Amino acid sequence: MNEIINEFIEYLVGTKNYSEHTATAYETDIREFVSFLANFIGGNVELGDMARADTICFRAYLADRGRRGLAHKSTARALSSLRGFYKYLAKHHNIKNDAIGLISSPKVPRKLSKAIAPADVANMKTAILDTEGDEPWIAARDWALVTLIFGCGLRISEALSLKNLDVRARPDVLRILGKGNKERIVPVLSAVYDAIEKYVAIRPFGNAPTDELFRSVRGLPMSPRMAEKVIEKIRNYLQLPDYVTPHALRHTFATALLAGGADLRSLQELLGHASLSTTQLYTKVNMAEISNIYMHAHPRALEANDE
Repeated sequence: MNEIINEFIEYLVGTKNYSEHTATAYETDIREFVSFLANFIGGNVELGDMARADTICFRAYLADRGRRGLAHKSTARALSSLRGFYKYLAKHHNIKNDAIGLISSPKVPRKLSKAIAPADVANMKTAILDTEGDEPWIAARDWALVTLIFGCGLRISEALSLKNLDVRARPDVLRILGKGNKERIVPVLSAVYDAIEKYVAIRPFGNAPTDELFRSVRGLPMSPRMAEKVIEKIRNYLQLPDYVTPHALRHTFATALLAGGADLRSLQELLGHASLSTTQLYTKVNMAEISNIYMHAHPRALEANDE
């Protein structure tokens, strides 16, 4: 089975354009199931065993994950990976299994995204200057990164993939390569370019046109974990809630546009969501905020609270 699994992972990366991170998650899930199946049947797993796995086998697999205390979200992802693998086996190796289609995924509640208060975003600049004052170029870099994510609604991986040539001459829009190598166009505010140019002007290295825009202390391309640590440091300094992350800046961008009257289709395009249902979550966030304002400001609500 090892050869077939490796072949599938190469297919995900080379043909389906999945990221290495996503492909690794698929591989982990599939290998874990194959290991379970080997114990279930009491021997090495062959392609025929994958075809013969029935609903009893799959339900035993789910029960095993439950006994190990694995989260519903993790199990739902594992089943999704397994279904993808079975589709591949049917198409490329004529191995069919109808039982997998009869297994329902655990219900996973979709959490509402939390936006950062505008005042807290503004205070981040002061926090950066206070914590990185001895290294002006790092302070400028961190503020440029915060401004870019918040100003354009980028994923952290998208922001860090930008190169110097992408932002030179301050183009009105940026071409962003998002998930699944899908390209989208994102407009850029002048404040974003102002922050980036101040950073670039004093950056000690990484100035070639094809160099990544954001650099580490050692001059290497900045990693997502480094960016997360930047926000963690700001969050701890300002004593902000744990949900304040690089991705929360993207949520803040989305909720601000929605509150300002942006329609869902336009917001979906700006965020690079494959499904409109993902974007629709922001309407729930916005309604939650509106309800909170109502409960604290409307005269009738205040009267009810006094009773």
